[in-house]
Amino acid sequence: MTIGNPPEVETEPTPPEPAPSGLRRIIGVIVALAAVTAVVLFGAPFLARLVGGSGATATTVVPPGQEVAFVVAPGSSAAAIGSRLERVGVVSADEFAAAVADANAAEALQAGEYQLETGMSGPDVVTVLREGPDVGPTTRVTIPEGLRIVEILDLLAEELEMPRDDLERALLTGEVSTSLAPGDTPTTIEGWEGLLFPATYEIPDDADPAAALQMLSDTAADRVAEVDWSALEAAGLSRYEGLVIASLVEAEARVDGDRRRISSVIRNRLDEGMRLDIDATVLYAVGKRGGLTSADLEVDSPYNTRVVAGLPPTPIATPGSASLAAAARPANTDFLYYVVTNKRGRHTFTDDYDEFLSLKAQAQEDGLIP
Repeated sequence: MTIGNPPEVETEPTPPEPAPSGLRRIIGVIVALAAVTAVVLFGAPFLARLVGGSGATATTVVPPGQEVAFVVAPGSSAAAIGSRLERVGVVSADEFAAAVADANAAEALQAGEYQLETGMSGPDVVTVLREGPDVGPTTRVTIPEGLRIVEILDLLAEELEMPRDDLERALLTGEVSTSLAPGDTPTTIEGWEGLLFPATYEIPDDADPAAALQMLSDTAADRVAEVDWSALEAAGLSRYEGLVIASLVEAEARVDGDRRRISSVIRNRLDEGMRLDIDATVLYAVGKRGGLTSADLEVDSPYNTRVVAGLPPTPIATPGSASLAAAARPANTDFLYYVVTNKRGRHTFTDDYDEFLSLKAQAQEDGLIP
């Protein structure tokens, strides 16, 4: 069941009074002059973005020749790169896609940080991205799946030899942007949870904290954009809620084969109005990695899904691609419970509470869970 706002009552709009014919001619001349000016100054692609198509939303024309710092994240698809290039006014996504296809360059676009300009042509952008960034020495940093934001900051501070306070400040003062958070760019550390992607990066040694973090943020945006979220959104959940679910899957799954089934349990319990009862959220609430106490299980926190119904307010870790895919497309099951049942971390799933209790007792006897 999806809870939403009541439908709005539709009323027949009152048609506007027609403008006098002379006024219509004047408006027509103004529009035509504006269109010609836009083409001359900014080019046809930007005119298209200005006036939009049927049902399109008008956007502000971006003057050409303005410098744009642009990051191609490792493993980004040409489509994801094109979408972001259009968003920052470098080139339209369609023109970039056509240039990539003409040059057969989809697999040749190199990751890294570039200095581009607004209003470039598709072939010129493809040439730049095929040649690769002009950078000096770099430091290779690997961000594992499942880390929390505070752990990512600790790791970056150590690997890049940067003050951790400077990294945190870059996130909290708006120097780093994200398109994944609901509303404005987060201004709390918890708000940045799950928005920096786990991958291996070559970070230029002269990068400042904001530039280093922006690489991780842009990579997350690209990876999320590559996932088909249509089924999740059709079920009434937002893409950000999908990211929260992916973080729960990342925290719970130990083998890839369990991810989609764990995702199905989360979705089924949400649909049934049941609490999620996921210990990983309690661990996040109390800042631990293990060793929950009975007092921990009762902690007053919006992240404690043993007490509070629904999803936690933010992700609880940084999910990888496999968990994002599982969140977007859970397995089709009736499962409501799961218990780890072997030493490799594989879970057994059931929709029967009594069977769950039996599985849990056996797992405790085998020393798999406390």
